[in-house]
Amino acid sequence: MATKKTLFPFILITSLFFLWGFAHNLDPILIPHLQKSFTLTTVQATLVDSAVFVAYFLMALPAGFIMKKYGYKTGIISGLLVFALGSFLFIPAANTQQYVFFLVALFIIACGLTILETAANPYASSLGDPAYSTQRLNLAQSFNGLATTLAPVIGARVILTKDYTAAQLSAMTEEGRRLALAAEAATVKVPYFILGSVLVLIAVIFAFTRLPAIQTNEEQPAGKHIFHAFRHHHLRWGVIAQFFYVGAQVCVFSLFILYATKAAGITAVSAADYLGLCGFAFLLGRFIGTYLMQYFRSARMLAVYAVLNIFLCLVAIWGTGMVTVYAVIGICFFMSIMFPTIFALGIKELGGDTEFGSSLIIMSIVGGAILPRLFGYISDVTGNIQYGYIIPLICFLVVAYFGFKGHRVNQKDGKLLVSTII
Repeated sequence: MATKKTLFPFILITSLFFLWGFAHNLDPILIPHLQKSFTLTTVQATLVDSAVFVAYFLMALPAGFIMKKYGYKTGIISGLLVFALGSFLFIPAANTQQYVFFLVALFIIACGLTILETAANPYASSLGDPAYSTQRLNLAQSFNGLATTLAPVIGARVILTKDYTAAQLSAMTEEGRRLALAAEAATVKVPYFILGSVLVLIAVIFAFTRLPAIQTNEEQPAGKHIFHAFRHHHLRWGVIAQFFYVGAQVCVFSLFILYATKAAGITAVSAADYLGLCGFAFLLGRFIGTYLMQYFRSARMLAVYAVLNIFLCLVAIWGTGMVTVYAVIGICFFMSIMFPTIFALGIKELGGDTEFGSSLIIMSIVGGAILPRLFGYISDVTGNIQYGYIIPLICFLVVAYFGFKGHRVNQKDGKLLVSTII
């Protein structure tokens, strides 16, 4: 999948997938941590996710313009530096003990992640033989799955070191409680300073690395504006499919503990352990899926996996006991290849519209902020959280259509080529 010329750049690009996956999966640790540190309501605590999703929606198009005008290498370095800036801002945020400062830091981190994802996904897809683009992107995304498994484990042990109980806090004086909560908030400073420093180092490495440039052929003119990119039928469906897929993923992961405790009647601690199994299934699915793509067409695998998840959603809705938990773990396994596969198929043969197409697909991540609310609404109205899985079921129906038909390229477009060295 990679030649001697592209192997080291591909390794560097792959490291980015791990880094932004690690940052994303620290958020579930930050939410309860900041909730306790600032005595927030649940709604106030969920602003952590809101800050991230808003950044993705707002920054995706500017990120595409950066890549269009200055190239992928500049985009990657810019994303790393913005990511690092947000990480360093956790230090003054902890010092000032202002929740809004943490939200600003998270927003800036997410802006950096948006630039990185807009650049790295199409670059990894195109860094080699076009026949292996989807397989190559799934391999890189596998390390995102590795971060999904490691980040909560590491983050909990580093950030939650001063996890005072409610009883301990209530027994303190007002001043003692203030100091204790301040110390709890301060535990984020060291890990985020280390993360920011690593990001600056990687940005320097990228600056001194000669990366193969991705160019379009002369027959395909560069896209002039975002609406020009939307003329591609398969890109439009890629945006729609990614919107629904990300919504399904957030429903499954973010609401798993609440779902498992009610559907299977297990404790929250046991549910958290099974959530770890979900992360492992997701990681395993990425590696196995990447291997199977040597023998099966990626679009067909995407469609079949989506159909399997539709049936598993039916089990999650109508099943009882632990079978519901196992069904959701199965959903995590089969949805593992969906994001990179939808992305690669969505930007396939876009030629000069690739940068804008990448931005549009990244913007569709906003589905993760919208569809879980519908999941919660259905659960509240019906009084049964299992009925919320109607939303992921509908999402996987859309993904299945994209895999069977929506991914097809209807017109002859220029292909992305790896050519001269920057």
